[in-house]
Amino acid sequence: MALRFRGITGDHMRESTDVAMAKEKLIEKIRELAWLRSDHEEFTLASGRKSRHFFDMKPVMMEPECAHCLGVLIHDELATIGNIDTVGGLELGAVPLTGIAIAKAGVGSTLRGFIIRKEPKGRGGRKTGNPPGIEGSTLSSGDRCVILEDVTTTGGSALKAVERLIDMGCDVVACITILDRQEGGVEAFANANIPLIPLTTLSDIEG
Repeated sequence: MALRFRGITGDHMRESTDVAMAKEKLIEKIRELAWLRSDHEEFTLASGRKSRHFFDMKPVMMEPECAHCLGVLIHDELATIGNIDTVGGLELGAVPLTGIAIAKAGVGSTLRGFIIRKEPKGRGGRKTGNPPGIEGSTLSSGDRCVILEDVTTTGGSALKAVERLIDMGCDVVACITILDRQEGGVEAFANANIPLIPLTTLSDIEG
């Protein structure tokens, strides 16, 4: 499904961006803003693994054109999945990504966003009724949720978020990640009966 959105650059409306254009531009920007590669030393990743590739997606998510492209691609996937109530994920990476997804949903959308703290506070949401560590919109049993992630290696971090939502009675139907490093994340999610949907892969970035 090719959704088209209108973006803004400065004071001027851009031409509508289709999914293929958005992906091409996102790959270009990840190479420029987020990717480090070393042939001489290895980076230590959050998973504890060593790699010659390092990705920091925060500059990508905070750049206007990238944010626009991410919104286009995320909503294309959400439309394909269908009937999604909420999107969100673990801090810190999912915080800007969730904001992008909600902002791109537009006026009149019923899509809601949430953030899962890595270390829950001692109390839950006073207004939302969410348990400790779940911030943002109210989550209810039966909600169809999509996890958002910036970079996926083994999938371990995002699957912790999945467990929290399942404990609340939510139906986690997919995880959308900006980049799959192709190091076992797809398989880990498959073992949990949840599809991992990468917007880009390491192979895309390497070209």
